[in-house]
Amino acid sequence: MGLEADKIYRIDCLEGLAKLEPGSVDLAFADPPFNIGYDYDVYDDKKDSETYLEWSRRWMGGVVRALKPDGTFWLAIGDDYAAELKVEATLKLGLTCRSWVIWYYTFGVNCKTKFSRSHTHLFHFTRDVKAFTFNSAAIRVPSARQLVYADTRANPTGRLPDDTWILRPQDLPEGFGPDEDTWYFPRVCGTFKERAGWHGCQMPEQLLGRIIRACSNEGELVLDPFGGSGTTLAVAKKLGRHFVGFELSKEYVKRIEQRLRETKVGDRLDGAPEPLASAPPTNGKHRTARRAKQAATEAAPKPKPARRSRRRDIEGVGTSLPPVGEDVLLAIREAYLQTHRGMSIDRVIADPAINNDFISACRSAGIGGVPAEWNRRLLGLRKAGKFDGVIKSERTSLSREELDGFLFASEIAWQVLARRHDISLDAILCDPELAGEFDRMAVELAPGREAWEYRWGALHLRKEARQRRAYAEALPASLIGAKIAENGRPLDRLGHVPACPGLYVLSGKRRRIYFGETDDLVARSRRHAETLDSLLRFLEVSETRSSEVVVKVLPLAEEPLRHRLGLHSLLLGRMKVPPPGNASVEKQAYVVG
Repeated sequence: MGLEADKIYRIDCLEGLAKLEPGSVDLAFADPPFNIGYDYDVYDDKKDSETYLEWSRRWMGGVVRALKPDGTFWLAIGDDYAAELKVEATLKLGLTCRSWVIWYYTFGVNCKTKFSRSHTHLFHFTRDVKAFTFNSAAIRVPSARQLVYADTRANPTGRLPDDTWILRPQDLPEGFGPDEDTWYFPRVCGTFKERAGWHGCQMPEQLLGRIIRACSNEGELVLDPFGGSGTTLAVAKKLGRHFVGFELSKEYVKRIEQRLRETKVGDRLDGAPEPLASAPPTNGKHRTARRAKQAATEAAPKPKPARRSRRRDIEGVGTSLPPVGEDVLLAIREAYLQTHRGMSIDRVIADPAINNDFISACRSAGIGGVPAEWNRRLLGLRKAGKFDGVIKSERTSLSREELDGFLFASEIAWQVLARRHDISLDAILCDPELAGEFDRMAVELAPGREAWEYRWGALHLRKEARQRRAYAEALPASLIGAKIAENGRPLDRLGHVPACPGLYVLSGKRRRIYFGETDDLVARSRRHAETLDSLLRFLEVSETRSSEVVVKVLPLAEEPLRHRLGLHSLLLGRMKVPPPGNASVEKQAYVVG
């Protein structure tokens, strides 16, 4: 490629496209100015029609030149020039239009003398009529028969597209799915968390995610000739693609570069994966009887659930999954048997390499749904005893010495995500995106281990939690009154810290930050010193500077491991270390397990 990848260039798109090496781009997404008089930073969006169309011919020709022979081009355009640009692409540039998708959104432009504008055209073009990338499994969804009716006759590959007009999709969610050629995503409005705030035409990340997942593969190159708010480039980076973009505005480029610096490969996409979640249904008499009954049921008083069951679904990976036919469960079971490499189901889910094989097998089998759902169903099959006596899996174990080097990182990453999303450890590890976020946190806190080891550390902690509480109940009286040292020292001056097992507290001027246990107080303190900025960021301790953090210790060189673990469990409730994201020191400490 003539330009370096993974950058946004402040350059006119025509000049930038000319610098790209021919046949170097796998997927191009363009959301050009619509020529409707929008007030951009530096671009004039009100040209005469012939000037606009001639300019469009030139930049579209540059995109086609840059595409690989099997490359894909998506064009987002408004009503005013949709027909002209489709004709230009197919008849003049030789592209094949595979889909004409309508992106429907609420809160469109309000009009007085015509119907309000609430959609954008999304043209899906390919250079070759037969050779192109389309990962249908990456965006397939279960059918209404699977999700709503639990019909065993449901096709396990999901539902076929239909063509339906509907005024308010949130009133009939099962009739307006992501597998249709009319897509519903809310616009990124000013109140949305993902709103950049400095660009008026921001695309939803989930919409770009669908296109990039479907029409490119990891490691391939995604092009956006109109950088805008940088959404295409940010989503491409999150999904493990290389990217290149062009933008005229100096200010927009500066903002995009900042957004890309804050984006990491594997980060979750902003916005609700299920777009209907952000749009409430019609109230009152316009509801169907079924929805009115459902609303009454949901409004009825309910007993407060037990703490362990208060988990919110995220992409179908919460406490419950919709019922499916026996053929789907058998296909998931077979996918595991084909790919497990002699490992347990926990290891298959926790090990990214093995789990990728399992997910690929599920896709090849045409199973409807998403990877997080397949992983959860696999766990469910194990808990239901469907693998009892079928295989003898290899035991996965890590020594205490190995675990001590990173166990705290597994704990922090787990607890931060669990509290941030209100979900269980199983939900985190079953969702590849959340598990990737877990890995990145753990690596920042304790680099040097493989991803499955960090995940296995969290599973180890969960399994050991009950045993730790039992150790606490059996502590000798001499240890019950043990206290952490009153005075601490900065992490860069550890002369007072003995190189022995013990408990420790990291504290700032106004609060305690973290309470841990380790085989080597000096080694652990040094590790925290190396990654302290990451620790403070993950725990959301914004009011504490890293230079203010001190370590206070309780050496336990003469005590057996069970006493140390028991004392740690006992003192957790007394230390009043606030949970991640909560600045109040009056809150109870978060407890492993």
